[in-house]
Amino acid sequence: MAIIVNLDVMLAKRKMSSGELAERIGITQANLSILKTGKAKAVRFSTLEAICEALDCQPGDILEFTRDK
Repeated sequence: MAIIVNLDVMLAKRKMSSGELAERIGITQANLSILKTGKAKAVRFSTLEAICEALDCQPGDILEFTRDK
């Protein structure tokens, strides 16, 4: 099982840079990069909420579940 992070897709749709998002939600660009690349082991609901608010989207727009083949 795998969780795919589609944060780059939402950033592109909203024409927003990673740096701008990081600043808006109050996390470092390094931590946002870890989340974007799918290397994060966890994400706080407060961070997910802030991302969704900043990008005007739903959690399902950012996170996707796929089964390993």
